[in-house]
Amino acid sequence: MPTAPRVAFFATCLADFVFPDIAGNAVLLLEQAGCQVIFNPRQTCCGQPLINAGFHAEAFRTAALQIDVLLEDEADFVVCPSGSCALQIRKYADLFSDKPALAAKARHLAAKTFELTDFLVNVMGLTDFGARLAGKAVYHPSCHMTRMLGVKEPPLALLDKVEGLQLVRCKGQERCCGFGGLFAVKLGALSGAMAREKVENILETGARFLIGADAGCLMHLEGVIRREKYPLTVYHITQVLMQGR
Repeated sequence: MPTAPRVAFFATCLADFVFPDIAGNAVLLLEQAGCQVIFNPRQTCCGQPLINAGFHAEAFRTAALQIDVLLEDEADFVVCPSGSCALQIRKYADLFSDKPALAAKARHLAAKTFELTDFLVNVMGLTDFGARLAGKAVYHPSCHMTRMLGVKEPPLALLDKVEGLQLVRCKGQERCCGFGGLFAVKLGALSGAMAREKVENILETGARFLIGADAGCLMHLEGVIRREKYPLTVYHITQVLMQGR
């Protein structure tokens, strides 16, 4: 690109309130990629929890606010470090079928919204950020990001360039971790069993690291790992790409 693309960064709730280093690392990666990063402090939740819980009126207000905020700075792209949240933003137009003007703005926003790894690889054409992390790792392909957003290869392309990192597959690697937002709340026993199965399958490979690109799934899996004191370190992919720098 002849000039630095202007990127509106959407931090997401978990990165904002629970894992701020994910947001910080994502911004550093975007800047290293040559982007001019814009952060609008008026941004809020993508609204997915409200929609899933059935609070439709509140979800509509949240989505309408988010559309205005993310379009306010007229950035070239909107990027967030979560496939789940990127998917929700891309689906905003479905919420406003009876409001043509707002639906049009939602489609405009959707067209320039990307999950971080997808943006780095498929828009900026970058895979090597000079990261180094020695050891065996399993990548967890989160459901929303891979099955619904369709982002499968970009995280793997980035991890393949991390010096010293050996990616291995585990049994049932593509299965859901059991998080699913409200699923983990309403069906806690089942959700916990799914997470334990996933972690145990990863441990069987001898991996030292569990890597993912959605903080919700990683938070869920890390809960099992901490409670059981399993010898696994959990990383969001932004944290891996900043290792050894």
